[in-house]
Amino acid sequence: ADLEVLGTTPVKFFHWLAHQDRCWTATRLASRGLQHHPRCLLCDQDPETIQHLLLTCPFAKQIWHRTLDWTHIPAQTPANDTTLMDWWLRAKAQTPPMLHKALQSITLLVPWMI
Repeated sequence: ADLEVLGTTPVKFFHWLAHQDRCWTATRLASRGLQHHPRCLLCDQDPETIQHLLLTCPFAKQIWHRTLDWTHIPAQTPANDTTLMDWWLRAKAQTPPMLHKALQSITLLVPWMI
């Protein structure tokens, strides 16, 4: 993967799970026949998938927007990106090279905190 891993071991492991779509979201719990809430607990609008939770949930979008704005990174917030990696590659292309390390850190830490 092009995304250089900068975080601690739990952050790295979380991103590996998210990339493999193996986080215990409501959709994954449902596929295993386990009890789950029918919609995202953050927005109560859509089913909780890893894509929704990290990229398309209104709560997540607000966090992305505020973080990118606070750090003055000119990348657009996640929109219709299929995966976090898809968004990161698009965001990296929109970001000056001198801000790439900051973008990498944000790409690791924002999903971890969500």
